[in-house]
Amino acid sequence: MLRNNLFRQVVVGIAGALVGATSVTGTAAAAPDPLERFERQAVEWRTCGVEVLDASGVQCADITVPLDYSRPEGRTITVAISRMMATDPARRRGVLLGNPGGPGGTGLVQGLAVSAVLASDVLAQYDLIGMDPRAVGRSTPVDCGWPVDRYLRAPEPGVAGFAREVALQADLAARCAAALGDTMSAYTTRNTARDMNVIRAALGEPALNYYGMSYGTYLGAVFAQMFPDRIGRLVLDSAVDPDSYGSGETLTQGASSEAALDDWAAWAAGQDARYHLGTTAAEVRSGVEGLVHRVTERPIDVNGHVVDGSSLPLLLYLPLHSYYVNDAYAVLVRQLLDAADGRPVTLNPGDWLTAYFDNADTEVNTSAEAVIECGDAAVPRDPHRYWTNIERARVTQPIFGALSNNISPCAFWPAPAEPPTVVRNAIPALIVQATGDPRTPLAGAEALRRAMTGARLLTVEGMRAHVLLIAVITDLFDNGSVDDARLRCVRDATNEYLRDGTLPASDVTC
Repeated sequence: MLRNNLFRQVVVGIAGALVGATSVTGTAAAAPDPLERFERQAVEWRTCGVEVLDASGVQCADITVPLDYSRPEGRTITVAISRMMATDPARRRGVLLGNPGGPGGTGLVQGLAVSAVLASDVLAQYDLIGMDPRAVGRSTPVDCGWPVDRYLRAPEPGVAGFAREVALQADLAARCAAALGDTMSAYTTRNTARDMNVIRAALGEPALNYYGMSYGTYLGAVFAQMFPDRIGRLVLDSAVDPDSYGSGETLTQGASSEAALDDWAAWAAGQDARYHLGTTAAEVRSGVEGLVHRVTERPIDVNGHVVDGSSLPLLLYLPLHSYYVNDAYAVLVRQLLDAADGRPVTLNPGDWLTAYFDNADTEVNTSAEAVIECGDAAVPRDPHRYWTNIERARVTQPIFGALSNNISPCAFWPAPAEPPTVVRNAIPALIVQATGDPRTPLAGAEALRRAMTGARLLTVEGMRAHVLLIAVITDLFDNGSVDDARLRCVRDATNEYLRDGTLPASDVTC
């Protein structure tokens, strides 16, 4: 029971980057490797000071890395990692490092989360390594001092509403510039991949095995591209298209989120006796669309918290990622409708709305998320382009179009220090993807599969789920076993690959 409760905490916590040595030919002595002092550092393990980790025997350590890899002799930062040791030292084959997504997601619990779905003979082989990436959690976190909790917002209709949004996003970028100064460009996916290589070396490992989720799939693909001789077995769960990451990634999420809302509405129509949201999918959707229009015209007060036209679309977007939050989403919509109708609303500790107002709905550092994304890839700077896209999207994406097409701080950011990594290789990998994933739609996984010709794509049909690892864990908790045959297929393929290095002979559908 303790183990199950601890793992439940982990699921909540996570549900919601090459510098080569220079050598000289001939008789001249090789130039000293400026990274050697980092790669040979002693790793001092200790208790983590986190209940769920300490209770499971997980240890933590800090790894020193350069802030700027182009100047490794300069300022350093620390990256926090955790370790859940292989259960059979005689069978140990290495480490399995994970990333939960974001960017900006904390990852010290990642190893413990992955352990929930790995077979005992796989757990025997790997030390499971979690990591708070640079700028996040315990790894020299950044804080831009923003006046808002989240930069993802929807501009209210009209030119004046969009103009206010442009001014806000420009201010957020300026605050990051003031807070970070000339270190602003140091927090990137490529530098996180370089940190991972230092971690690998400091742990004395010839290669990293890796399990990445969501944005973590992009980080894993970048690491593999930058360090092809240092990557072992690679599992990429709910994949990002590496060619559209940053500059165009969110544009696909408006349509996929509308589709996810339709999927949920069809479910909710069968639950009218509980939630009273409508008896048909169309009726349920109409109620949500009407709520958006009402709140845009007149913000509502929910127990002292104001919900307006800018915040409501994000509030509706965040928990819509997977089928297993259907009930929580219905509670959220019911509470918002009641508040809009002037009825009293009771907020309970486990409610999504409570978590949102407490800013506990996510483990993502949103300042870090922006700093990393904006430092990774340039985006269009012309506000008119965003305005045009927003107005076009409102027609077919009435709930989420403005949110997914909105301008961001990246439009006011300095040019990235390095170009994005072009991922093109034949490195073996297992990509797992649900067809109904609204966060990283199927097209992204298909694009990554084309970019990594040695990979295999395992597709889960007919499932609205983002991060299949969490779907497997949720099914396990809810039923005492993994009852969904599609999720068993994902679990078994992942275990087989990590156990034996065996990929499917071709792409496969579960």
